[in-house]
Amino acid sequence: MSDSIRADGRNANQIRPLRFQNHIAPYAAGSTLIEWGNTRVICGVTIEESVPRWMKEQKVEGGWITAEYSMLPYSTLTRKPRDISKGKLDGRSSEIQRLIGRSIRAAIDLEKLGARTICVDCDVLQADGGTRTAAITGTFVALSLAVKKLIAEKKISSSPILAGVAAVSVGIVAGQPLLDLCYTEDVVASVDMNLVMNSNGEFIELQGSGEEATFSDSQLAELLALGKIGIKDLLTAQQAAIAQG
Repeated sequence: MSDSIRADGRNANQIRPLRFQNHIAPYAAGSTLIEWGNTRVICGVTIEESVPRWMKEQKVEGGWITAEYSMLPYSTLTRKPRDISKGKLDGRSSEIQRLIGRSIRAAIDLEKLGARTICVDCDVLQADGGTRTAAITGTFVALSLAVKKLIAEKKISSSPILAGVAAVSVGIVAGQPLLDLCYTEDVVASVDMNLVMNSNGEFIELQGSGEEATFSDSQLAELLALGKIGIKDLLTAQQAAIAQG
């Protein structure tokens, strides 16, 4: 691995500075503002004491987790119109919120959750690459805080969380595999990939593609190795944030 310095001073295998500000949304059961480099996302969790209609009709036991994701109009260099102004959900936003939902459901024993729905809301305040990975990583912290509240209120007897979950981007820029791409790196990357993993070292989802380019087995192995380094750092930061309450 090359030790070449990037535009923001990082080595190839370093994530951007990361900080969590918990309880940013007082009315949520759990919330955090994740500041990851210049990307900032508010992740809030609310809990409804009911389950979706389809679960009742199909007599599915346990609870459910659903997610919504949006980029606020002022989160990018040029104003991004709200989805409601277009009359439909942006395709990218729809894809990302489904990814968040899948990722977080993989972290939870839904039967142990009981007949309730966890609603996740991720709102991007500032985008500088990696908004989907920040949303997933921040959501797990918010979820953990919400679960603590459920236990404290004696609504559940023990935590339904199976494992920690975090996500990070990797890519190849000018032939160099890099961890945690910022926006300027992302737009010129020849290969772009997002990894979602749990604290057991298992993959939840991989999203990767060549941007009018291809990549080899050895390059894929390098990207996965970089991603695992980043996930380890993220899981450590998450646990520190959760411990603060």
